[in-house]
Amino acid sequence: MERNGHAERLQDLERFASLGIRAIRYPVLWERTAPDGIDSADWSWSDERLPVLQQLGVTPIVGLVHHGSGPRHTSLMSPDFAEKLAEYAGAVARRYPWVEYWTPVNEPCTTARFSGLNGVWYPHDTSEDGFIRALINQCRAVVLSMRAIRAVNPNAKLVQTDDLSRTYGTPEMAEIANFFNERRWLAWDMLCGKIDPGHALWDYLLENGAGADELLWFKENNCPPDIIGVNYYITSERWLDHRVERYPESHRTHYRGVPHADIECPRVLATPTPGIGPLLQETWDRYGLPVAVTEAHIDANREDQLRWLVEIWNAARKVQQGGADIRAVTVWALLGSFDWNCLVTECKGYYEPGPFDVRGPQPRPTAVANLMRELASGRPLAHPVLQGQGWWRRPGRFLAKPVATRTAVADIAERGAFRSTFPQPILITGATGTLGRAFARICERRNLAYHVLTRQEMDIADPASVEAAIVRFKPWAIINAGGYVRVDDAEGDVDRCMRENAHGPTVLALAAIRHALRFMTFSSDLVFDGTLDRPYVESDKVAPLGVYGRSKADAERRVLDSDPQALVIRTSAFFGPWDEHNFVTQALDALDAGRPFAAAADQVVSPTYVPDLVNTCLDLLIDRECGLWHLTNGAAMSWADLARQACAAAGVDDGRLEERTTGELGLRAARPRNSAMSSERGLLLPSFDDALARYLRDRELLSKRADDVEPAHYAS
Repeated sequence: MERNGHAERLQDLERFASLGIRAIRYPVLWERTAPDGIDSADWSWSDERLPVLQQLGVTPIVGLVHHGSGPRHTSLMSPDFAEKLAEYAGAVARRYPWVEYWTPVNEPCTTARFSGLNGVWYPHDTSEDGFIRALINQCRAVVLSMRAIRAVNPNAKLVQTDDLSRTYGTPEMAEIANFFNERRWLAWDMLCGKIDPGHALWDYLLENGAGADELLWFKENNCPPDIIGVNYYITSERWLDHRVERYPESHRTHYRGVPHADIECPRVLATPTPGIGPLLQETWDRYGLPVAVTEAHIDANREDQLRWLVEIWNAARKVQQGGADIRAVTVWALLGSFDWNCLVTECKGYYEPGPFDVRGPQPRPTAVANLMRELASGRPLAHPVLQGQGWWRRPGRFLAKPVATRTAVADIAERGAFRSTFPQPILITGATGTLGRAFARICERRNLAYHVLTRQEMDIADPASVEAAIVRFKPWAIINAGGYVRVDDAEGDVDRCMRENAHGPTVLALAAIRHALRFMTFSSDLVFDGTLDRPYVESDKVAPLGVYGRSKADAERRVLDSDPQALVIRTSAFFGPWDEHNFVTQALDALDAGRPFAAAADQVVSPTYVPDLVNTCLDLLIDRECGLWHLTNGAAMSWADLARQACAAAGVDDGRLEERTTGELGLRAARPRNSAMSSERGLLLPSFDDALARYLRDRELLSKRADDVEPAHYAS
């Protein structure tokens, strides 16, 4: 809450209510509210927020412990954890006696694994005993907490969440897979009083520190959930394989002395699993209690976030229509998540947007927010990108040789959002340019329908040519990735530069208005004169020094005047792995070969990694964003500094790098002294250091692939 800003932003509650949600899992966290005991609890934060939710017609499901051990004076392993949480739960209930729905402890089985068995989270135990002790303590805490809450509100209801996993594997891994598939139910089984000497894991529990009396206590003090909360992620379904040599080192592990690979199913199974639908049915059949999907999220590009949510929604509706009591689908998390790619074990600033993106002055609604409104209201799902398949069903998803198995049954057609024989494409200009080729490559990777057009197929400055292309391809969006790019030649080629860079984008914008299409075009840091001593932001005044900059500034004005819904991206200093002509690649190639390389030391720019730029632009387009955005990887440096940093990261000697002034380079067009850019709307691209590291990895991979290609053999 501190990192996403919600801790200080009451108005988020109105944003949430605008999504059409009827309930929200909302934190009144023990360690935050009463870190030093009930007597010194600070209720001001929840006092302000819970009544507002009630007034907005949104039912709070109050959470007390979420992947944590509570305050510092206790822990999941502490004998008094349950009693202390119950004391806090009773205090919360007395403070808010009208609250009906509660989740005292989120994901007790999953948290016990991460904290007691795998050592990932505090208290970092790595034993079966630790897992079982953390599990029993959490489940006992749930029972005692609900008892304390119901002493205040007899109608209080328990929403008990956990990750609903499923494990598949080779026959050699059947024993461990079967054990995992029993273990996943343990928290719900405890609360429902199902654990006794006849339980499949009774002996396992006794052998690893559980006492018979404390297990049978749950049978005598059962506290079945009023709603079973199922959390489901792309990593929830696992494949275990004894053939560890087939898999990357990062996926090799061992359990009970058995070495094996453990990998998420989509990355290895040739036929995808059926997904969440059968798991929901399995939960309903096992317990006969109402079920809700209490977390549904995927860390992916925007269109796959949409596809994932729709797939889960459709699966839940199908199981509901089959007779199961399915209550809800929960989108997690509304403000996105920080550093969950490493299970929050490091603070690297990695961010996954959700329905709102918080990387700006205020949370910005994404396409996921609009999809939630459509689902909540029953409106037709309108976004064209739903016509594609998610990455978990595409051919390029594998991290190892695909495994054919009959345990995974495809059901793609029923779960897809909708299908179209002719999906609406994105039209992309600039077929031969760096940016146009990058958009084509990444649209292909993201399963976004597209057509990349040459000048012969569509002349962007000719209204008739543009009209014909739109009628022919029937796009939902146009990306203008072409144009005149020769900055110095533009000084003597004014008419052509202005035609391609100013008039052409205007023609495209006007056509987009007529046909109700989304439109995106690109501008440059060269619209600035470089006189500021800080990075430029979107609202700074433009004052180009040359013809090329004037053409881009003219295009910005004309496009946004014509179509305020257009998206104009200012960016600069491209580098990327897919072309040989960008500055970083040329510098590394020359210096690595021992050749001299000259670079300006008196021009400050903001380097931009092309794959990051393209992916973010596509996300913004799908979000239906508009207006002017600055997109770079954030750092400000001279061209010479850029070459030096690239060399340092690549291990290349920069001894032959020649630092020059702009005047010494003999450039025909004037350049701004400082054209570094930042953003007042949001810093959406990863850091430069992160981008440079990925560039070098991608460059190495591409080089290796080229070396692995055998020369062609010709027959005479």
